[in-house]
Amino acid sequence: MIQLFNSRTRSKEPFVPLRRERVQLYVCGVTVYDDCHLGHARLLVVFDMIVRYLRHEGYGVRYIRNLTDIDDKIIRRARETGESVASLTRRMIERFHEDQAALGVLPPDEEPRATEYIPAMIDLVSKLVERGFAYLAPNGDVYFRVEHFPAYGALSGRRLDELRAGSRVEVGEAKEDPLDFTLWKAAKSGEPAWDSPWGSGRPGWHIECSAMATSLLETPIDLHGGGQDLEFPHHENEIAQAEAASGTPFVRCWIHNGLVQVGEEKMAKSLGNFLTVREALKHFDRETIRFWLLASHYRSPVVFSEGLLAQSRAGLGRLYLALRGLPESPSPPPERVDPWQARFEAAMDDDFNTPGALAVLFEMAREINRVRDREPGAAAALGEGMRRLGQLLGLLESEADGFLRGADSDADTAWIERRIEERQKVRLARNFAEADRIRDELAERGIVIEDGEGGRTLWRRSTQ
Repeated sequence: MIQLFNSRTRSKEPFVPLRRERVQLYVCGVTVYDDCHLGHARLLVVFDMIVRYLRHEGYGVRYIRNLTDIDDKIIRRARETGESVASLTRRMIERFHEDQAALGVLPPDEEPRATEYIPAMIDLVSKLVERGFAYLAPNGDVYFRVEHFPAYGALSGRRLDELRAGSRVEVGEAKEDPLDFTLWKAAKSGEPAWDSPWGSGRPGWHIECSAMATSLLETPIDLHGGGQDLEFPHHENEIAQAEAASGTPFVRCWIHNGLVQVGEEKMAKSLGNFLTVREALKHFDRETIRFWLLASHYRSPVVFSEGLLAQSRAGLGRLYLALRGLPESPSPPPERVDPWQARFEAAMDDDFNTPGALAVLFEMAREINRVRDREPGAAAALGEGMRRLGQLLGLLESEADGFLRGADSDADTAWIERRIEERQKVRLARNFAEADRIRDELAERGIVIEDGEGGRTLWRRSTQ
């Protein structure tokens, strides 16, 4: 049975969805005002891995991941670029989808946009006002009364007195309590706005996910996820809004992924220490990025550096080296693969322990190399089994030679192959000194050549 760490109870629990054939998963997605960076990639890859594995285990999964397409950042960026909010968000959503595909991330089953659910948000706010959990302030904003929701802070482990000690009311706000948060913002000149019972305005950020999740899924939702930076206040506020309006539990299990760090700080646009997915993919292939993101447990932080990404490519290269040159094995014998699959699944069943699962793949690679020459059939079966398990993590989806040779230009590849042909000619002429010189020339450029049977020479990029 799968064991999951529930952020709300801070403990591992058996995963027992309400219905195995329809696991409900909601994940807070991105705000579409700029390109995604590697911090966003962590969230995308982690929940892609979770969905792939649950489906492998026979669960039917309904995966909802939203897009925030109305927000202060979006409005500011549209002003900076001189375009409408709708034009900006349409363009950035297209680029987001391109980044998602480039990372090998499967699309969610549904991808609601905040602006499509304004009526649901208004309805939710109305219920909160009717039940006394929210109020219209003199400035035209509608706020949630945190004091009226006793369970506030249960997810993040924070107490109201501690939160209140460090909070204050900003200029222009008209809150009853510094902890109260915005549900509906009164319209401002030049900003998008919608009609509501409280006048023209737009929703606050927190209300959107409560409204979309409860509109699209039955509560309590089996799994609700996002980055650890959303645990407070966003997810805390989601719980308060949804449960205060309905009087029933909102989510059964909360999953939060660790953040990407640069040094001791999280990667963030606001800190200026980010690398976009597009820039990263100019230097590293998608499987290397996925390997780097999954080599740490999903709840742990991931440190970004080019050196660590290079190490990830080298590690992935060792797996591909084991697969290189194996004969096809379309139906690997169960007795050859099942013990390895059982160990892989045991790791994944333990709160999606991807480092443990990757360790099994490396052991399979070592076994393939051990039996390759004397038991080619067994090696081929193990190779096919290893590839199938790797694909549950979005890895080992490439052709081995193609991965090992890299994705440089056709002209670069043509030059390498010409030099290898020239080396073959001088070897046949027994000019071994010149052959060694060409080998060294290639090695200086990070090209490893391997002489095989029948005079065939293979080449690859160095994994060192």
